[in-house]
Amino acid sequence: MDIEQEWSKFYKILPEKKEKTLTLYLQGDFGLKNLNEFTAKLGDLVDLHKPLEVKIDFSGVTYLDSAAALAFIRMERFIKDKNVDCLLLNLTDEIKGIFSVIYQRALAQKPFKVKTKPDNFFVELGEASIALVKDFIDVIEFVGDLLFSIAYAITHPRSIRVKDIFFYMKRAGVDGLPIVGLISVLIGLIIAFMSFLQLKQIGANIYVPSLVSFAMVRELGPIMTAILVAGRSGSAFAAEIGTMVVNEEVDALKTMGFDPIRFLAVPKVLAAMIVVPILTIYSALFGVFGGMIVGVTGLDLTINTYLTQSLKAISVFDIVTSLIKAAVFAALIAGIGCQRGFKVRSGAQDVGKFTTSAVVSAIFLIVMADSIFAVTLYYIR
Repeated sequence: MDIEQEWSKFYKILPEKKEKTLTLYLQGDFGLKNLNEFTAKLGDLVDLHKPLEVKIDFSGVTYLDSAAALAFIRMERFIKDKNVDCLLLNLTDEIKGIFSVIYQRALAQKPFKVKTKPDNFFVELGEASIALVKDFIDVIEFVGDLLFSIAYAITHPRSIRVKDIFFYMKRAGVDGLPIVGLISVLIGLIIAFMSFLQLKQIGANIYVPSLVSFAMVRELGPIMTAILVAGRSGSAFAAEIGTMVVNEEVDALKTMGFDPIRFLAVPKVLAAMIVVPILTIYSALFGVFGGMIVGVTGLDLTINTYLTQSLKAISVFDIVTSLIKAAVFAALIAGIGCQRGFKVRSGAQDVGKFTTSAVVSAIFLIVMADSIFAVTLYYIR
């Protein structure tokens, strides 16, 4: 027994044609569970009889949900688009109530359109380009609102939610110390070992500490920390705000007169900009420590020699620019996480979609910003 035969036990559509008028008598249950079957059958009956007028009689309907009601309204419009009159008859008060809650904007969509073949490459490329431009405009608008909110917070310090800032500092910073430390030690250890394999060929083992410290302070410390924070905290920001949007808590804030960006996004951004530079210093220190493990155990260097060579390779300029990069990365991570969270509209699927988008977008922006910093700092220095 196929699905249509199985669902047909719950409903019947009895056609009756008199002259150019086709009357469809509905009996039984009509709902989401058999939506595809009865809409297809209605369309087939109209195409088969080719009437000038269609009447749909609801007198025998025992159950109707909102999905089926929307389908009948769209079917009515579909029939009328063929220059055929369509009437819905014998609607009970209960059925009228269900029809009254239909979301009217849904009716603007073309009903029962079947996509027979996929769009070609150029159509898909155009649609992707339009979506990218719209997303860019949304990001720019959010950045403007966020900068205005931060400026307001700076000029009105009492409006800053200090407790929330400390809460997110703990969640993004303190809670991230173990994973940042572990990854940094391993990265430092790997760099030291791999550079040792190359430099030992020319007897330049003494430069391994310099290479590790320079790499960790200038590049790997800020960018690895930022990527880890994006995965941990950027996704959490997006999911938190997205869930609040789904639960209509953001709408409640607007109703009470609060600015959602100032109330939700600003504490997250400020907290991230404070803790990520600290995490970057922490990461660089642990990276140097990881390299020192290889230096002491494998290169026969003393701890004092290793630290002395490490300090020779870095300067105050390197440390300051590293912290500036970390602060910029933090603003990008928290900002894009909040922006993606506010884009959620409905359902857990939307939350998952934009949480993933927040992480991917943050990593892309981090790499792009790091590239800009690399070129700019080269000419500044």
